[in-house]
Amino acid sequence: MVIDLVLLPGIVMPAAIRYRDLLQHLDDVNAVVKDLEVYREPQPPRNFSIADEVEGLARAADEAGLDRFHVYGHSGGGAVALAFALTHPERLCSLAVDEPASDFTDECNATYGWEEFDRASTLPPAEATRAFLALQVSSSVVLPPPPDAPPPAWMSTRPAGIQAFIRAARSHHVEPAAYGRFSAPVYFSRGSLTHPRWKLMEKRLSALFPRFSSEVFEGLHHLNTSHQAEPGRVAARLRALWELAS
Repeated sequence: MVIDLVLLPGIVMPAAIRYRDLLQHLDDVNAVVKDLEVYREPQPPRNFSIADEVEGLARAADEAGLDRFHVYGHSGGGAVALAFALTHPERLCSLAVDEPASDFTDECNATYGWEEFDRASTLPPAEATRAFLALQVSSSVVLPPPPDAPPPAWMSTRPAGIQAFIRAARSHHVEPAAYGRFSAPVYFSRGSLTHPRWKLMEKRLSALFPRFSSEVFEGLHHLNTSHQAEPGRVAARLRALWELAS
């Protein structure tokens, strides 16, 4: 039986780079590697929303001929996967998320630390992006210095994309009870050195989803995440999840 899978990246790195190593362990899977809608054009639409991302995921699945499929998303892509699961639950066989950017609940917004993101957004673009990255990890993690080489061309779109996605995530609202109506199996992963907001999110979602499992990857964090550092282990976890969905 062929597994149909859609992979969604975070807000910084393109999907093809983000999932290059993981895909080597999933070479028997029919994988659609989809970038976020916020980067469809050189500049995000002024009214960009999470609904745009949900519609984009549905469109990509339709274009690939996928009626029902599995999804795996990291960070921004994980948040999109959560929103899609509540909007189109009938289309997902399983849901796997790695440190999703938000779960869109009031409790999430109250504990997220958005004021720190607001301060970061006032900095010049390059400094704002680095400050944004620092807000994804534990205070014990020291970010490496920026590389000496010129940044890749796609990095030029990131400052505007990050800010647009933050605005969209903060304005998208989900009632916690909605998660209880999603009946497919769910897998949530996070690193032990990531920002504490994901420990809170893991606990929150574990009480909301009917079929929830989670895993902590020791020594990893949002910028060195499980599917990059341990792609074989993540592939095995995904296969176990898919077995539950069969």
